[in-house]
Amino acid sequence: MKVLVAVKRVVDFNVKVRVKADQSGIDLANVKMALNPFCEIAVEEAVRLKEQGIANEVVVVSVGPAAAQEQLRTALALGADRAILVECNEELSSLAVAKLLKAVADQEQPQLVILGKQAIDSDNNQTGQMLATLGGFAQGTFASKLAIAGDSVHVTREIDGGLQTVSLRLPAVVTTDLRLNEPRYASLPNIMKAKKKPLHSVTPASLGVSTASTVRVLKVEAPATRSAGIKVKSVADLVEKLKNEAKVI
Repeated sequence: MKVLVAVKRVVDFNVKVRVKADQSGIDLANVKMALNPFCEIAVEEAVRLKEQGIANEVVVVSVGPAAAQEQLRTALALGADRAILVECNEELSSLAVAKLLKAVADQEQPQLVILGKQAIDSDNNQTGQMLATLGGFAQGTFASKLAIAGDSVHVTREIDGGLQTVSLRLPAVVTTDLRLNEPRYASLPNIMKAKKKPLHSVTPASLGVSTASTVRVLKVEAPATRSAGIKVKSVADLVEKLKNEAKVI
């Protein structure tokens, strides 16, 4: 079985992001970038399938600038076999990314595609579902447990009422939730080995995919600063302030 894992380069989750002065986007100058946490979980699950002898090859793919090779090398250090970078410097919509991933999947012909359920920068939670629809794949989203059985994959999903298990006929797309696994740390020997693993770069044009988007960002704003809270002496004071100051009752 070949497993294709899509990963994304994002601002490190420990970094406090800043909005550009012209409100056109996020200021990425001198900002630490990292592998999206949900994507790390996807890579870990694929590597575990390989360690169990279920998968024989794990291929990671990313869509982004040349600098995204750093995150692909991280995925290779975690245990992936080879990497593909779809090099694009544009800010792409989820649909454009899904189209590019579908083109890569058409070339690679994986039996299973694993993605993080969302990226922590855009929080769209759309790419996996769009990829499944474009490729005609079965899909299991928000996976907290994954098991391969013959030509099917059983995916346990977290839903409002508890847990739901679905059986998907391969090939399939699975998006990972936080509780699926705990990613390992890349050891120094594996980091060194990752430098020699194959990493192939392609362009959207070479894949025959147009990345033109009908979505345009008008403005990016930082959240409004919350005012400090106050203490009241009695319920009567609370009701008075809610009625006359906050005007919520």
